[in-house]
Amino acid sequence: MHCLFRSAVGLVCLAASCGPALALDEVVVELPLLENTLRVKLSELKSPEALMQGSSDLAELDRASDGELGRKLLKLLNHPVPVSFRQLVDSSAGSPLLEQALLLVSSFGTVEGRSPDLSGETLKQALEQATAESPDGQPTLLQLMEAIPGERVRLNLSQAQVVLARMLRHRRRAERLMATALPAPTASDSSADAAVTVSRTKLAVPHRPAPLELVLMQPTTGGNGRLVVISHGLWDSPTNFEGWGQRLAGQGYSVVLPRHPGSDKHQQHEVLTGQAPPPSPQELALRAQDITAVNDAVAQGQLSALAGVKADRVVVIGHSWGATTALQLAGLKPEDEALRARCDNIADPERNLSWTLQCSWLSAVSQAAVDDPRVIAVAAVSPPVSLLFPKGASQHITGRVLLVSGTHDWVVPPDPEAVEPFSNANPRGNQLVLVQGGDHFNLRPGASADGGPLAPLLVEWTDRSFAAGAAVKPAPGAPPLLPQGSWGSSGKPMADVSDQLQRR
Repeated sequence: MHCLFRSAVGLVCLAASCGPALALDEVVVELPLLENTLRVKLSELKSPEALMQGSSDLAELDRASDGELGRKLLKLLNHPVPVSFRQLVDSSAGSPLLEQALLLVSSFGTVEGRSPDLSGETLKQALEQATAESPDGQPTLLQLMEAIPGERVRLNLSQAQVVLARMLRHRRRAERLMATALPAPTASDSSADAAVTVSRTKLAVPHRPAPLELVLMQPTTGGNGRLVVISHGLWDSPTNFEGWGQRLAGQGYSVVLPRHPGSDKHQQHEVLTGQAPPPSPQELALRAQDITAVNDAVAQGQLSALAGVKADRVVVIGHSWGATTALQLAGLKPEDEALRARCDNIADPERNLSWTLQCSWLSAVSQAAVDDPRVIAVAAVSPPVSLLFPKGASQHITGRVLLVSGTHDWVVPPDPEAVEPFSNANPRGNQLVLVQGGDHFNLRPGASADGGPLAPLLVEWTDRSFAAGAAVKPAPGAPPLLPQGSWGSSGKPMADVSDQLQRR
């Protein structure tokens, strides 16, 4: 794996043999210009007074500077981290969230002596603690460090300032777009949806040694015979997306949610406990092949529960890496030129956490062109794309694209990963929707019975894609599929900003 992803996972695997540590106790501050390090207890960073009265190396230096050093350090540590945890706490256990939080801190330095339990109750308790310390749900760097399991954090002050400033800069353009956009009206109540039947099965596929696990969702009676496939993200699972499946099946669609075995929640557990290496770069192609295999199975009648469902026209919805998978299936061809040129540049102004994943794909990009002409449209929520797909790639898209990004996404930030790529794309009827306050995790439906804030948007997009017939195909001058209708959310205002970007 590459860069932060490799180093952070390596630390996790080493930590599996360590004794558990409940919370960070010590900070080792690196002073690059002085080529020196200073130690300080986390408790001494509570206030300028606590540091002045402390006994650590940093406390002694602070007294020598008459408190000026402490004031500057505390200003940095009490800067709000551009991450919202409040809506994530209840659904955090078992998600990729902790690793992303640890990557955030690791981008400032490294976390040492972490607890081996990084995906269950320890995570939830850590996030609850950080959120409790911050009434607005946006903890400071100090509060985040206090909550993370481990013994000490090695903090590079100069790098911390650079990373925090960059994270804020990567969402400014999206926030300006939302400030002038007209949010979509709130969708109507979904209580009239049809009853849904849920089943689980396995599908033998030629490209994997073990069968794919599938969740099947469809209306209990009736149904329109149309197929929708939902692809989960890195270290996630179909469970967190059944809310979208419920809403779509309630509207008559047959929905399949495959588990991608090389990058799912189970694989995450094996990585974190040292039983398996990180996801293989070959997963970039294998995930797309998973979806194609599902389409083949439905078309060939191999899934008895979906008898009568047509697979000649399919809509694919994906989140995070699953959204990248959806874009591949819609005809976007990955290339490695930007990956080779930019992955090793730590100072790149557009560098963000999603590059960690994108750069890990480098060795397998040449085998990752896996499109499926049956895919007529995709909804790609928070996809890592800026390095993977070259400028001008949109002219080769064969399926209509809805791109969705949250203004507060710090894992796949909106400006470099959504706004800029869309701005450089050829207008072919594709659309970009921004979600105010949306981050990388609260746009997932999770356990939400109504499918979460994006459900009405995804249902509307799916309806319009199938209803468009042959006109669904992207083309120069093609009118947008998504109308200015009632597909919005009261809790997360969202707006189609496509016209704003294409007019510039």
